[in-house]
Amino acid sequence: MMPGNNLRLLFVINANSGNNTTDWDKLIRDYFEPLDHTIELYHLTADCRVQTLKDKIKLFLPQQVIAVGGDGTVKMVAGCLLQQNIALGIIPAGSANGLAKELGIGNDPLAALGILLTGNPKKIHATLINDHLCIHLSDIGLNAHAIKIFEGQGRRGMWGYLIAAIKVLWQKHMMEVELKIDKKTIKIKAELVVIANGTQYGSGAVINPIGQLDDAFFEVIAIKEVTVREILKKILFRIALAADQTELFQTDAFTMRSRKPVHFQVDGEYLGKVKSVKASILPDALAVMVPATI
Repeated sequence: MMPGNNLRLLFVINANSGNNTTDWDKLIRDYFEPLDHTIELYHLTADCRVQTLKDKIKLFLPQQVIAVGGDGTVKMVAGCLLQQNIALGIIPAGSANGLAKELGIGNDPLAALGILLTGNPKKIHATLINDHLCIHLSDIGLNAHAIKIFEGQGRRGMWGYLIAAIKVLWQKHMMEVELKIDKKTIKIKAELVVIANGTQYGSGAVINPIGQLDDAFFEVIAIKEVTVREILKKILFRIALAADQTELFQTDAFTMRSRKPVHFQVDGEYLGKVKSVKASILPDALAVMVPATI
């Protein structure tokens, strides 16, 4: 997308994302002041409703809607753009920024703004999991429990998550689950089951080495056991878990049942406990602006 083309850009700003203290209004307005583009800034509030944002998009008629925030903000904006001819832009401003990292969008805000003008729209799939839109990663078990603790504590960022994860690891809750994938039933004991569109968590830890956002499948990864040592290796040094501790399945639909209620999260949002999960793919769900080299 060439900088000379006049664009209508709607920035959806979540000033409460992460620990970011950037003055987004000033940074965005200063960046675009010498350029021939039409921009509008829309600030999310605590009581903001999705329909209000949809109405704003319909009124403004942008070519791009840019999520300025973390994974939760990206998910909210993406949900307003499904199957539309409007590209999603991302300015990472959260604690993890998982999808942004997946797409090669770094934390430099000026570089991320540049991608909106010089990058390319990339079609990606999404998944629908228990009627929740998932753009990046969802999981059941250990990590979802850690996110619950992380959301309730004061410390943010990678170290805050690490503290939460270690608290969960000491409790050791093994799940007994039944997976139904491609008409096959698989019974397994696991501490974590991941439904992955992408390859890695926001920490940079790779959980799904074969994942591709633009293919016709998502992956289901069952991790049988995780130790404190393994989680430290994975989060701090990005070393993969031992192969004999994981099972990976590729599919476009699956269901899971657990003997007991288990913790559940979608794109970093804790959604309580569930006993069953149903997931299906949403092909070519979104166009996302990515660096031109990707």
